[in-house]
Order: sequence, then structure tokens, then C-alpha cells
Amino acid sequence: MDLAVIASIAAALAAAVHGYIFVLEALRWEAPGTRRIFGTTSEQAAQSKQLAGNQGVYNLLLAVAAIAGVLAILAGARLAGIAVLLTATGIMLTAALYLVVSDRTKARAAVVQGLFPAIAVVTGLIALGQVV
Repeated sequence: MDLAVIASIAAALAAAVHGYIFVLEALRWEAPGTRRIFGTTSEQAAQSKQLAGNQGVYNLLLAVAAIAGVLAILAGARLAGIAVLLTATGIMLTAALYLVVSDRTKARAAVVQGLFPAIAVVTGLIALGQVV
């Protein structure tokens, strides 16, 4: 299978995860289910709502960028698409690595956040080498 296609599938899945994180952080931050996921009290959620919302918007924009890379690849702009895809998923992966390095108890969350971006980065870099 074409590695750019694998990278695109992984990037699309990463975008879906980050879109879901956007929903949690920006739209449902104070909901009981979201508070359980993030381990916050209602008071903590109320106090951090603006920060969480801002972070959620970053996650949404990374998802949009990943999808833009996928769409560029599908449209035939392979080199540009891979570059955009690698930028978005590279940032996602770096954030996941930072999460686990800064707090080992967040390893599960880091895997959820970083698995698909890691696949996209590895396959995207190999696909980039085939294009150039």
C-alpha cells in the first residue's frame, strides 16, 4: 500500500481524536463526564474553563490542518500535502510526548493523543522520501 495513503488515514484518525478533544475542552468542559475524563472537580472546571476552551481550539486547528494535508494529497498535491500533514501530526505527537514526560500518570492520555500522529509521522516521512 502507498505510504502516503497510510499516513493520510492515520492523520484523519488523529484529526478525529483531536476534534473529540476540542468538543471536550471547548464545549463540554464542565460536564460531569468530561470532568471524570480529566479528573477535575466542578470548581476546578469552572476556574479553568477559559484555558481549556483555548486549548480545545488549538486541538481543533491541528485537526483542520491534518485534514488539509490529507485533502491536498488526495487532490494530487502530494509534496505539499505531506508537508502539511507532517506539520500538524508532528505538533500533535510532540504535545503527546510532552504530556507523558511532564506527568507519567498521563501515559494513557498521551497514547490516545499521540498514537495516530506517530503513525502518520513515520509513514509520512518515508512517503516524503519517496516523493523527493
